[in-house]
Amino acid sequence: MYTLIKNIEKLNHILRLKKNNLILLFMFLSLSFSYAQEQDSVIKQPDNKKFKLFENSVDSLYREDQFYFGIMFDLLSKKPKGMRQSGFSGGMQLGYIRDMPINKRRNLAFGAGLGWAINSYGQNLFISEDENNKSVFLVLDKTLVDYSTNRLVTHQLEVPLQFRWRTSTPENANFWRIYSGLRLGYIYYFKSKFKQSGNNVFQTDAKELNRFRYSLELSVGNSGFNFYFLYSLNPLFDSAYVKDTNEAIEIYPIKIGFVIYIL
Repeated sequence: MYTLIKNIEKLNHILRLKKNNLILLFMFLSLSFSYAQEQDSVIKQPDNKKFKLFENSVDSLYREDQFYFGIMFDLLSKKPKGMRQSGFSGGMQLGYIRDMPINKRRNLAFGAGLGWAINSYGQNLFISEDENNKSVFLVLDKTLVDYSTNRLVTHQLEVPLQFRWRTSTPENANFWRIYSGLRLGYIYYFKSKFKQSGNNVFQTDAKELNRFRYSLELSVGNSGFNFYFLYSLNPLFDSAYVKDTNEAIEIYPIKIGFVIYIL
């Protein structure tokens, strides 16, 4: 009887130990699961916050209209007597302008950049040189001289300097703009082309050419397309004269067209 009681007590002791171990194991698993859930919530929370911040972010330091591309009609003013433009005269320009806002709203800015332009003028001013390598300028009379082409082409590097006003905001991509300023340029390529039956004349140099260019420009518009106007401040040629009349050649280029600003 005594032995039976002892065995029962030992069995109860073993069961209590197992019960305590099971309780400890259950508590450990519960804590581990709770910790894992807490870690998941900690990890997910920053991701949610980051997503919301990205979704609602606004660039308060935005810049506008830094790349441009334009198509122009090329006109010539103050031409010598008898000189006329004929055929199509046009040009193209493209480049990059660094936008530098100067107020908190960022709708006022200065712009400075680098660009390239090509201009082609169809007209009747013949340019050549004599046997002494001196330039010769003649105004051609179509009724007396039969020719198919007489064209002047220039390529130049440009530095636009602008003052910019616009109605843009960080959220609005369609806005009004007025950009005005000074455009500096250098003609690095010049070519005068004259063609008639059995005779072609190409002139690629003229010491009278004003290679350095200074012009005023204005662009006004809304959204994508904008009206563009440029007026040259210095003549295309300096100390150049028509051979027959000795009239001074003071030609001032004018550009009228459209320009597109991007980014």
